[in-house]
Amino acid sequence: MTAQDRWLLPEGIEEILPPAAGRLEQLRRRLLDLYASWGYELVVPPLIEFLESLLTGTGNDLELQTFKLTDQLSGRMMGVRADMTPQVARIDAHLLKRNGPVRLCYMGKVLRTRADGFGGSRSPYQAGVELYGHRGYESDLEVLTLMLETLAAAGIDGTHLDLAHVTIFRELARRAGLDPEREALLFEALQRKALPEIRQQLAVWRPPAPYGEQLLALAELNGGPEALDEAEVRLASAGDGVRTALATLRWLIAALRRQWPELPIHVDLAELRGYHYHTGVVFAAYVPGQGQAVAQGGRYDEIGQVFGRARPATGFSTDLATLLLLGSTPEPARAGIYAPAVADPALERRVAELRSQGERVVRELPDAAVELDDLGCDRRLVWREGKWSVVPLAGAVA
Repeated sequence: MTAQDRWLLPEGIEEILPPAAGRLEQLRRRLLDLYASWGYELVVPPLIEFLESLLTGTGNDLELQTFKLTDQLSGRMMGVRADMTPQVARIDAHLLKRNGPVRLCYMGKVLRTRADGFGGSRSPYQAGVELYGHRGYESDLEVLTLMLETLAAAGIDGTHLDLAHVTIFRELARRAGLDPEREALLFEALQRKALPEIRQQLAVWRPPAPYGEQLLALAELNGGPEALDEAEVRLASAGDGVRTALATLRWLIAALRRQWPELPIHVDLAELRGYHYHTGVVFAAYVPGQGQAVAQGGRYDEIGQVFGRARPATGFSTDLATLLLLGSTPEPARAGIYAPAVADPALERRVAELRSQGERVVRELPDAAVELDDLGCDRRLVWREGKWSVVPLAGAVA
């Protein structure tokens, strides 16, 4: 690396400068207040921990995204967190050990080996909520609602919601007798909606009727909420698990419509995001012009089993930097007061008083040439009529 290149950061690693950093902090505080008003408590998981704990319940989805290193003290493998969800599940199951529903929220940097999309970040500022201890769709609705409230708090307009349910594919694959290898191949083809490939696979495997036709139908069962009407007809003989999943999606849509009657909702029964660890409803929020979801989540029951306490769970996460980029969070007010470099106890008391009132006071440094606009100051302290007074810059005559 040459001297000219030493300032470069690795691809996908960013830093946030003023005034954007101030806007990010303002958004962070607003969301923490929002989550607290819903009863969610903040947790701060560690940046790094032992690998077997960090990857619990997440399958290969996070294993490939996790930076790994050897702990010099224990000799064990450690990982830098790529997602905070498993860590929060560990905290609920192993440390808090509360009975009944537990609501937790988190915010912090994560690090990933690869960006999610072209030009994306490998170090998102992840924020999210998790609700443990309740299996009903009412908790899914609470988390979904809070995700939409999060986007609204960030000033994001034009949100579109995608809904799916991983139980439908999982139940059909089980009834069709697919082994893990064939299930994985079909899963991958469904994500691409590769109908010719799916037909070819099913023709070779010849699963018992009607499950082959129903698996193929998943690639076509997408659209508005009316897609559920067609799904109930085409999957009528798929069993109680599928019928319950479709009923859950219908209930959630009706509940969301009561609060957001104009919210565009898209149903896609082949969308299997997080299939390896999600166990029920999955959802994602999109905005026009963005190919990647701006927030996503779903149900992932029994995540705490490996920690000795299986718990139903549902939650969502998002990236604060993305919300900042796409939303309309205003810049923090930069109005401030410039105080002279004068050794005067009365001035010190006045500065302390103003700061205690929430004012931003910037002290002058001797022999430093500054532009007060660069410091964000629109007033200054001057000695006038026997006291230190705050005056507009235009009227500041010492």
